Amino acid sequence: MVPVTLIPTPDAIPVHWGWFQLLLLLTFFIHILLMNIMIGTIMIACLRHLRKPLEQPLLCRDIADNLPFSIALAVNFGVAPLLFVQVLYGHFTYASSILMAPLWLSIVGILIAGYYGAYLYKYKYTKMADSKMLLTGFISITLLLIAFLFCNNFTLMLHPESWNRYFDHPKGLLLNLDDPTLIPRYLHFMISSLAVGGLAIALYYRRQQIQGNPEAEQWIQHGCQWFGYATFANFGVGFWFYGTLPVRVIQTGSFPGAMLSICMILGAVSAIIAAIYGLRQRVMPALYYLLGALFFMILTREFLREAYLKPWFSLSDLQVASSYSPLFLFLLFFGGGVLLIFWMLKIAWQIDQNREVQS
Repeated sequence: MVPVTLIPTPDAIPVHWGWFQLLLLLTFFIHILLMNIMIGTIMIACLRHLRKPLEQPLLCRDIADNLPFSIALAVNFGVAPLLFVQVLYGHFTYASSILMAPLWLSIVGILIAGYYGAYLYKYKYTKMADSKMLLTGFISITLLLIAFLFCNNFTLMLHPESWNRYFDHPKGLLLNLDDPTLIPRYLHFMISSLAVGGLAIALYYRRQQIQGNPEAEQWIQHGCQWFGYATFANFGVGFWFYGTLPVRVIQTGSFPGAMLSICMILGAVSAIIAAIYGLRQRVMPALYYLLGALFFMILTREFLREAYLKPWFSLSDLQVASSYSPLFLFLLFFGGGVLLIFWMLKIAWQIDQNREVQS
C-alpha cells in the first residue's frame, strides 16, 4: 500500500501557518521547561530517598511541597502546544493517535494516579518513614511512562510508511518500537529533565540563601552538580540519537537539514557553557545559557520534523481560508491569561515571603 493514501487530507487554516508555528514554539518552550522541572525534581527526590531512606532532607521536603503545583503548571501549559501541533500536523497526529488509541487514552488515568501520588507525598510526608522511596518511585514511573507514550506518538506520526501495520494489528496497541531513534530520543529528554531539575533546585535555594537560610548552600551545590553532570552525560545520548537519524534527514544540502545542523551546534555550545557555569555554581549565567540551549534544541526538533515529513507534506501545502478575527480574539485572551498567571504567581510569592518573615 502506498503510504500517502493513508494520510488524511488536512483541514484549511484561518491564517498563515507561520502564526501557528510561532505560537507552537513559544508555548512548547514554556511547557518543556516546566515538564523538565516536574520530572527532574521528583526523580532527584526518589534517588535521594533510595540512597538514604531514613534521612529527612530539606530538599525532599521542599520538592514534596511544590510537586503538585509543578505538575499542574506543566500539564496546563502543555495543552496549548498540543493544540497548535494538531492545527499544523493534525492529519498526522490524528492517525498516529488512532494507531495507539488505548495507550494514548490511558495517559489520562496514569496522570491522575501520579497526581494523586504527588498529593500523598506532600501531605503525608512527615508520617511516612521508609515508604517515601516507593511513593516517589511510583510518581516517577507514571510521569516517565506518560513521556514515553508521548514520544511514541510524536515519532510514529513521522513514519506514515509504518502505518500499514495497523491492518495486521487493528486493536490500536501499536508503538513505534521499530524506530531506532525512539529510545535515544526519549532518554535525551529524560536526562535533560534531570539537568533542568537540578538547576531549578539550585535557583530555588539561591533565593533561600538570599533570605538567610543557612542550609541553602549545600543544596545549591547539590542542584548544580546534578545540572552539570547530567548535561555532560546527555551529550553521549545526543550523539547516539544523532547517529540513528536517517541520512536524508540530516543532509545539509536541504534547508531543513542545514538549519537543523546549525541549531544543533548552537544548542550544544550553549549547553556546554551552561554546564560549566553550573559546576562553578554560577547559577544565573547557567540559567541564561540553558534557556538559549533549550531554544535552539526546540528549533532543531521543528526542523527535524519538517525534514522527516518532507516526502509527504510541507506546511506551505496548507490551504488558508482567511479569517483573522479568531486569531485576534485568541491573542487577546492569551495575553490576558498570561498577565493573570503572573499576577497570581506574584501574590503567591508575596504570601510565601510574608510567612517566612513571620516564622
